Formats: sequence, structure tokens, C-alpha cells
Amino acid sequence: MAILLLGVAGIIAELLLMGHVEDVYQLIPVALGAAAVVTAAAVAARPAAGTVRLFQMVMVLMILSGVVGAGLHFQVNMEFQLEMDSSLAGWRLFRKSILAKTPPALAPGAMIQLGLVGLAYTYKHPATTGERL
Repeated sequence: MAILLLGVAGIIAELLLMGHVEDVYQLIPVALGAAAVVTAAAVAARPAAGTVRLFQMVMVLMILSGVVGAGLHFQVNMEFQLEMDSSLAGWRLFRKSILAKTPPALAPGAMIQLGLVGLAYTYKHPATTGERL
């Protein structure tokens, strides 16, 4: 859980420092990070089946937001590359788009990774398996 919370705190800080708050879509990873912190605290304070399931739901949403975010970052990069050179296509377009620095196409993968860490934390959690804590 500590690894998850450190990672989420780092992502939230980075997104806010980078000004990743221009529209609702850019606020989604920040909001999910905050939800991860709140639900992690709920699991720590009251590790019942309901709080663990809510935490797991937030982790799944983090994974989904990472997948969607990577797609959006890649799409923005591809559109920019095509504006710069309309002759780009195929592998050359993909390579330039995926390696672009702004926005980094694979940066949302950190949300996927942290969501998986959170799910790993709750795998066979005693509150969801009926065991005593």
C-alpha cells in the first residue's frame, strides 16, 4: 500500500506541476489519484468487504484511465506529427508519435501500473475471502 500511495502522490504532484488541469479529461487522473488515496485510507481504517471492493473499483478505473490516456496522448502526437509533415504514414508516423516528448505517449502507463499494484494489494484480501483479519 505504501508503494501505491507514494506513486499516486508522485503522479498527482507531477500532473499539477505540469498544469495537467486544462479540461475535464486532464483532471480525471488527478481525481482518480485523490480517490485512490481516500479509498486506501478507508481500507486501512475499516478493512471490510465493501471498502476493499470500492478500492478495487478505483484501481480498475485507474487502469482504464491509463489505457485511454495513452490512446489520447498518442492521438494528439499523431495529429501534431501530421501537421508538421503530412507525408508521414505507417511505421514512420507511429515511431515519431510514440517517441514524441510532449505529451509523452506512454506516461499514462504509470496509472496502469499503480492500478495493478493496488489490485495486487487486495488479491485474496481477508475482508473479501471471509477470513478474520
